[in-house]
Amino acid sequence: MAGAVPAKSGLRADARRNSEQIRAAAIGAFQGRGLTVPLEEVAEAAGVSKATIFNRFGGRIGLIEAVVEEVVATELFAVIDRTRAIDDIDERIVHYVTALRDLQYRQPAVNDVLLQTYPHSRQLMEICRAGSEANEELVAAARDSGALRPEFTAGDLHALVVDTALALKHGERPARADYDRRTTYILEGIRGRPSAADRR
Repeated sequence: MAGAVPAKSGLRADARRNSEQIRAAAIGAFQGRGLTVPLEEVAEAAGVSKATIFNRFGGRIGLIEAVVEEVVATELFAVIDRTRAIDDIDERIVHYVTALRDLQYRQPAVNDVLLQTYPHSRQLMEICRAGSEANEELVAAARDSGALRPEFTAGDLHALVVDTALALKHGERPARADYDRRTTYILEGIRGRPSAADRR
C-alpha cells in the first residue's frame, strides 16, 4: 500500500501536465486560425490523443471555454473599456470601429465568437451579449450628439461587424493596407459630421 500514494500523485501530475499542454496548444491554434481548428491538430500539437482532450475538457466547447479569456475576451473587453473611457464621442466612434476591425483581422477566433459559431457555449454567448451592449450604448450616445447619421442603428453596426467576420472567415484575406483603407470608408459612411481631425 505504501507505493499507492506516489502512483496517484504521479497520475495527478501527468494529468495536470497534459491539461497545460492542451491549453497551450489550443491557445496557439485558436489565436492563429480560429475556434474551428480540428481537435486532432490541437491534440497533435499538445502531444496527446484527441481522447485525452475529451477526458480533460469534455470536448471542443469545454476546451474553448478553458482558454477563451486568453484567446478572445481579454482583448475584446479592453477595446470596449477603452472606448467607454474616451470623452469625445467622435473619437470614441473612430476608436471602437478601428480597434474592433483590427482585432477581427488579427484574431480569427474573435470572428467565430461574433458569428456565434458555438451557440451552446454560455461563455461565448456572454461575450456576444457584452459586445451587443457596447454597440447599442455607443450608437445611442453618438446619434444623440449627431456624431452618426440619424438613420444609422445599432443593428447596422452589428451587421457591419458580422459582414467583416464572414468575409475574413470565408473569403480571401485582404492585404492589411487595403483592409485599413476600407475602415476609413466605413467611418466616413456612418458618421454624421466630420471629426475635429478631419476639419483641420
